[in-house]
Amino acid sequence: MTDSREFNIIVYGATGFVGELIVQHLAATAPEDARIALAGRSRNRVDALKARLGGRALSFPTIQADSAQPDTLTALAERTRVVLTTVGPYAEHGIPLVQACAEAGTHYADLTGEVLFVRESIDRFDELARNNGARIVHSCGFDSVPSDLATLLAADRARADGAGELTDSTLHASMKGGFSGGTIASMKGQVDTLHRDPAARKIVMDPYALSPDRAAEPDGGKSRFESPKVELDREIDCWVAPFVMSSFNEPVVRRSNASTAGPTAAACATAR
Repeated sequence: MTDSREFNIIVYGATGFVGELIVQHLAATAPEDARIALAGRSRNRVDALKARLGGRALSFPTIQADSAQPDTLTALAERTRVVLTTVGPYAEHGIPLVQACAEAGTHYADLTGEVLFVRESIDRFDELARNNGARIVHSCGFDSVPSDLATLLAADRARADGAGELTDSTLHASMKGGFSGGTIASMKGQVDTLHRDPAARKIVMDPYALSPDRAAEPDGGKSRFESPKVELDREIDCWVAPFVMSSFNEPVVRRSNASTAGPTAAACATAR
């Protein structure tokens, strides 16, 4: 991929809750020479967003694209170096864009917390993306980034201190507020699939579900998330419970670990 592409970044789903936050951030912090465009199903809604935000956002070109029209996604991917997408539920709307980016050699990032979508994306497009130089990066939101990065940093620090390799790690976090409509729709969609499909349940409850080589991983045994419980953690003297996204975060951390340290390495994280 070269700099000859029209844009550096296209934000797809710019008018959604998280999409608007991304646009605000880019308008405030992106380098002045960054070529940024905003995309969504409705050109009028994207233009209304730009008018509401004002300032630099007004200069971002508008692109109309719809996951129900794959040709619009192909055109979108071919115009930019990077696509940031907030359009979920990803299991319903995400695969055509992943395919378009993998085919075009365009880097891709999303916010998904849907293990079945990520597994399908890997199975169908990992080799294609590698061959075309595209980086497909899922789960770039609060769901997994703290668990994934904190585990990596803890493992690096333990190694640097001569304390050996990290085994299990627990991340404690507190949160307030609610969930966006897209998050709720994604969770509902996956729950509906699990009720219908026993094979899907097996994937979702497998802590190594996203491993690059599942056969090389150890037997994870029964998932700790099958019977979640509230308990007193005496180390921090606080009542804790599994984070609602813990069962997704652990496969993400294990995939990152296997990709960097080998498939039999043991590090994992449980977010609480």
